Amino acid sequence: MNTERRHLGDVDVAAVAALLSEPARATMLDALMDGGVRPAGELARRAGIAASTASGHLMRLLDGGLVSCEAHGRERRYRLASPAIAEALEALARLAPPTAVSSLREAGRGAALREARTCYDHLAGRLGVAVTDALVVRKALRPHDGSFDVTRAGEALLGGLGVDVDTARGGKRAFARACLDWSERRPHLAGALGAALADALMARDWLRRRPNDRALLITPAGAAALRRELGVELG
Repeated sequence: MNTERRHLGDVDVAAVAALLSEPARATMLDALMDGGVRPAGELARRAGIAASTASGHLMRLLDGGLVSCEAHGRERRYRLASPAIAEALEALARLAPPTAVSSLREAGRGAALREARTCYDHLAGRLGVAVTDALVVRKALRPHDGSFDVTRAGEALLGGLGVDVDTARGGKRAFARACLDWSERRPHLAGALGAALADALMARDWLRRRPNDRALLITPAGAAALRRELGVELG
């Protein structure tokens, strides 16, 4: 067999595709898309499989570099290996066909995810794109080659929202990346600055996490503040 056919350049894309081809593994990765840490037992329940089966799947994801593992006593907890994994999964979601909706609950969850969610630790969905667009319109962000530059006016505006721009800029992580949103198919703000912005808005209780989900709820105070501060109005 000519193994070169499995490679794209000098990387083995097929190996990653094989990890994602199993629905249970894909479900467990989706459960970690909010950037959280979850025990193996919870991931098994999310995937609807036995704990022993989940353990084998998680070992494959760990060996493949898609998740990392932390030991808490006898319990092993998992998270996505890096923000880049979440952004890659977000990109794949744009190519994937929609799944059949079999209940009102599933339909409601899908609508909530499209409205407002986290993509790992930054804002996504209609909300994430709308906030990013508003920052560009107000000349706080300037799109540049797959990322964003922050203007002086942007530092002041973001600082007023509780975002520590200097700390975000000084970290090892990419500062202000443009991540193409899978549901809106337009960029939202990612990177350290995107994470800091999401944290700031949740700290102000403008946004709240839905239990056991990465969908976000916009509080009444948050809706009013987003309209007032950024001209963002969803609904």
